[in-house]
Amino acid sequence: MNPKTLQTSNQSSQTTQTLDAVLWSAQENTLPPEVMAYLAGADVELDQALFLYDIQGTLAHLKGLAAIELISAADLSQFEAALAQLQQAFIKQEFVLDSRFEDGHSAIEFCLTEQLGELGKKAHTGRSRNDQVLTCLRLFMKDQMGGLKGEVVAVIDTLLNLAKDHTDTLMPGYTHLQRAMPTTVAVWLLGFAEGLLDDLQQLNALGELLDASPLGTAAGFGVPLPLARELTAAAMGLSRVQVNPVAAQNSRGKYELMVLHQLSYLMSDVRRFSWDLSLFMTQEFNFIGLKNTHTTGSSIMPNKNNPDVVEIMRASQAVVDGAAAQVHALLSLPSGYQRDLQLSKEPLIKGLKATRDTFVLLPGLLEALVFNTDIMQAAITPAMMATDQALAQVQQGQSFRDAYLASKDGQTPITPEQSIQARVSLGGAANLGLEILEERLEGLTQ
Repeated sequence: MNPKTLQTSNQSSQTTQTLDAVLWSAQENTLPPEVMAYLAGADVELDQALFLYDIQGTLAHLKGLAAIELISAADLSQFEAALAQLQQAFIKQEFVLDSRFEDGHSAIEFCLTEQLGELGKKAHTGRSRNDQVLTCLRLFMKDQMGGLKGEVVAVIDTLLNLAKDHTDTLMPGYTHLQRAMPTTVAVWLLGFAEGLLDDLQQLNALGELLDASPLGTAAGFGVPLPLARELTAAAMGLSRVQVNPVAAQNSRGKYELMVLHQLSYLMSDVRRFSWDLSLFMTQEFNFIGLKNTHTTGSSIMPNKNNPDVVEIMRASQAVVDGAAAQVHALLSLPSGYQRDLQLSKEPLIKGLKATRDTFVLLPGLLEALVFNTDIMQAAITPAMMATDQALAQVQQGQSFRDAYLASKDGQTPITPEQSIQARVSLGGAANLGLEILEERLEGLTQ
């Protein structure tokens, strides 16, 4: 196979339809072009993200066929060389996955058959497109979630380090968007760090669930061959197999929805943090500034400097939640594979992209924050120490309710610094528990 010959895109749609009919159907192809296009949808475009994983799954399947002697060791070597060549051609953009193919699966089999002739036709032995797409999606999700985990860890690291720099930086704390009690920038930042640690723990659990191979379940009924399923799982770096073929088919869409829900949890933390930043960056608050590396100007107002990055981060959960809603709506189905599930690819890929794009940018955004410390401290009014005053009286023997009523006038000799220094319970400003959070992070990344 010469990959460059495959790049030519002036082949007729009829050629592609005939090819796909040969690969995927025992019936004569009589579908009109518009029906074929409707059924294919955006698969060939979406499979750009899945193609390398599809090659990986195909190679594992062929190793399994060699293990049960359906192909020879020499055959396997030819397949390995052809797939390695296709992989490199795709990476170098010498092979283009385009509208000549229905999807990535048909493209792989076409390339193998073109290069290896009759041997290439053996690649699909004991395999259905159902478990083929399940397998490449599983590998894709596992890899994507592993990459996302590293990006989440980088954000947590940045938050922890930034908090260390601001353990004594005072700011007002808010409830109901009303000034409540004094706090510190460190306490505020660590709130998001610990929330992301919770998300990281869930990412680990989801990673274990995704670490299972559906390869070998075929169309949902298994095949009358002694497929080496544990061997092919190990060849793909997966620790176990999905045993039951119906369960494997029913996991299509379900696992994608789990991934999207996890992305939504992550993005909900980002959205809340972005909302805080949006408020604190207003001229009315003016607690935080943002370096011009992360702001944009106005098209008409020379005086404007807009935190567009923060606003897009705030909005991006809508993309993820919309994707989850789309997949959830698809899953009103009986057991087994239904063609409806083809439409789960696009929202999965879109939701992952929106989330990972956000987390890649977050460390740089955090490092671009400028805290207006004098303004934050000046916003702490005496009335905000009323709770401290009440509790000081409780320590002298007064009941809390009486002390509470006596402190309502907001007259208190307690300073913001004294208030902060008195927060000695774990998690408070004087006892942040940073080392506990760092130990938890280390445990979740081992």
